[in-house]
Amino acid sequence: MSRSLPPLQALRALEAAARRRSFSRAAEELHLTHSAVSHHLRALEAELGVELFRRAGSRMIPTAAGAQLAERVRRNLEELREALDATRPGVSGVTRLELSVMSDFASVWLIPRLGDFYDRHPDVDLSLRMHAGVTPPDPYPFDIGIWHRRVEEPGFQIRKLLDDQVVAVCSPALLARYPAFRIEDLASMPLLRFSRRSWRDFFDAAGVAGDEPERGPVFDDAGLLLQATVAGQGAATARLQLARGFIERGELVQLGQVRIPASLDYYFTWREGHPREAAIQQFYRWVKAQLAN
Repeated sequence: MSRSLPPLQALRALEAAARRRSFSRAAEELHLTHSAVSHHLRALEAELGVELFRRAGSRMIPTAAGAQLAERVRRNLEELREALDATRPGVSGVTRLELSVMSDFASVWLIPRLGDFYDRHPDVDLSLRMHAGVTPPDPYPFDIGIWHRRVEEPGFQIRKLLDDQVVAVCSPALLARYPAFRIEDLASMPLLRFSRRSWRDFFDAAGVAGDEPERGPVFDDAGLLLQATVAGQGAATARLQLARGFIERGELVQLGQVRIPASLDYYFTWREGHPREAAIQQFYRWVKAQLAN
């Protein structure tokens, strides 16, 4: 007679606790109590006869045996989810990817182009989750991340998407108020501010004598900053990759030719050994091709 398997909830607790390095965070994810997760894992250790976790300060670190088992459980849970999806009516053959992406990159650059991706890959569905902070979120719940910084957790593939530059832009209507515009006139224009970027850096590169503006709207989201700029509310500094579409459509005008390096990059991230790596690679190659264009 074949040996019985441990309860599925115990295996899910193992996978979540190993991934999140915390029984409490695993309990929140699984909608269980801390004591329930701890009980599941103690029972699993007793059944297997091996130690699966060791405490390191406030974190629960999986042992080598625990990490190896958790990874195999994770892969089998992914395969089980795919099998269930393939059984549901109307979803057979569709690969679903959960994408966490910087909100400005999504709203300004990605979403307007996604129709092309779906035309080329009709068997892939993307679920977008917006992220606004500079520090990446917990990477494990997502199939793909496009974030400003590299993930520090081990076991992830990370690809830098581009080296971007920052330019100054304004609307044609605002520029019309300065018929003989010179780059030095920037200091006298109404200026929109971005919380993660200083006008001072651009002024220094452009040789403009001006101080960092103390008045004017401040934006945390670069997409909203660009919308305000298109509406003629002021000049702004913006990533060229995000502003390019607005410039090509005539909604924005680049002020001068000065460009400075962007202080934050975009990184494309996914977990090593992902069961849907083929679809992830399709999306990655499409993003790179779009950026190259």
